[in-house]
Parts: sequence; C-alpha cells; structure tokens
Amino acid sequence: MPPRIDFISLGVRDVRASRRFYVDGMGWPVHREVSGEVLFIQANHGLMLSIWDRGQMHSEAGVDDDCSVPPITLSHNVGSSAEVDGLIAAAQAAGATVVSPGRTQSWGGYTGYIADPDGFRWEIAYNPTWSRHDDGTVTV
Repeated sequence: MPPRIDFISLGVRDVRASRRFYVDGMGWPVHREVSGEVLFIQANHGLMLSIWDRGQMHSEAGVDDDCSVPPITLSHNVGSSAEVDGLIAAAQAAGATVVSPGRTQSWGGYTGYIADPDGFRWEIAYNPTWSRHDDGTVTV
C-alpha cells in the first residue's frame, strides 16, 4: 500500500454544530454535503476532510461507540473492491487487526476497516464516484 491519505474523517457528535464551526466560522468551503450526516471539505491537494456523524461512522467501521476507539479514521482509496480486499489482507499480514472486512456499503462503495497497533482505524475504500484530478481537486 503506498503511503497516501485520501480522507481524514472526524466522527463528531453534532454535524450541524461542526458545520457552523468549520464552514460558517472558519470559512472552509463545502465540497459536498448530506445535511446532518456528513460534509466534505477539500483540505489540501487531493485530500478531503470528512465531518461525519460519529454513530454512523462507528457503525460502518464495525465498532461500538466506545471512548477507547478514537473518533477518527484515515482513508486510503483504491480503484476496485478486489484492491480493498487485497490491501486488508496485506495489512493483516503486517499486524493490523481487521475490524470490518470489505463489504458493499449503502452509499454504493466498498469498504473495509483495519486497526493499527494503537487502535487507529484505517478505511480501505473503493468509491466509484471518487477521483483525484491532476491539479489536486477531488470529485466525490
């Protein structure tokens, strides 16, 4: 797996309150939004910041909403479901814990989650709507 982060997802208690902070207060532009559930902000060249409802995030990642799991995921996006499964297997061989094996998600993508030795969640994802352009802009 090449060293690359495509998304940083913050699991928040109140997406609307976080929107008021990041968008209204800090002036960061919204790239895409599902009101009250998730919003995406292009944070850097090819990098998206996802502000995501914490309960939904933990549900998709296959963890209980418990304080020992940091409410943050780092995402590595790939070009197919098979690549997701291959990288999860490689990470497991390297010592990661498979938290949630690859599966098709309700939003149309295919994701699996691993935990590094400290419990930080990595989402390995295939999102058919995700693309990064040469200039660094992202389409989700």
